Amino acid sequence: MKKKKVKNIRKEVVYGIHPIIELLKAKKRKLISIYTTKPLPKSWGKISPYLPQRIQNIQYVSRDKLAGIAGSPEHMGVVALTSPFQYQSKMFDATKKPFILLLDSIQDVGNLGAILRSAYCTGVDGVVLCRKGGSILTSAVFKASAGYAEHLDIYIAPTINVAAQEIKKAGYNLYLSVIDSKNDAAKIEYKKPTCLVIGNESTGISKNIKKDGTLITLPQKKSDISYNASVASGILLFLVSQKIK
Repeated sequence: MKKKKVKNIRKEVVYGIHPIIELLKAKKRKLISIYTTKPLPKSWGKISPYLPQRIQNIQYVSRDKLAGIAGSPEHMGVVALTSPFQYQSKMFDATKKPFILLLDSIQDVGNLGAILRSAYCTGVDGVVLCRKGGSILTSAVFKASAGYAEHLDIYIAPTINVAAQEIKKAGYNLYLSVIDSKNDAAKIEYKKPTCLVIGNESTGISKNIKKDGTLITLPQKKSDISYNASVASGILLFLVSQKIK
């Protein structure tokens, strides 16, 4: 008698109270199991209202074991195993998603998570990441986004050049954040559909895509420093979201 083949289901880790709450609220992927401590952490009461009524796979382990599963000590007493995050299979439709964000080689997971949180807060319709040169979604990114990345539609292009061309072909107007443009980001008019582009933490926007859109700058009173990538993103996302209403 032949043995039945057991499917190898790929799993991802999400850790921390807020990321797991947003995972459960978004209802976009399957919760496979929960790891926590016994006695339960004080924060358990915040998660329990969102858990499926008949969840059976709750496993009780030590805090050190949780840190091992999470790959971080910042698990706050709860770690979840879930089905993989589902990325968009193609570039966004500009008629349905008029405001998107393109991230050019953002490498720091803390910055990426913070930017995705700001994107959610400002009503961004879609986010484009690039597989080459930048970070993609990891458990640390979800933690840094406080879980709000769970609610976003995210597409991954192979490179920044491919991303820019696909975005232009879809009909978006690109606005690229740099430190040396004459266009004050707070004063120019933004045309819909709009794509805001944020560059790498140290090198900024890739040179070969600067010709693909309008360069914009956040004014600074000091010229010897620049905004952190996630701070600049938050300010620009707010400005653009208010101007394209």
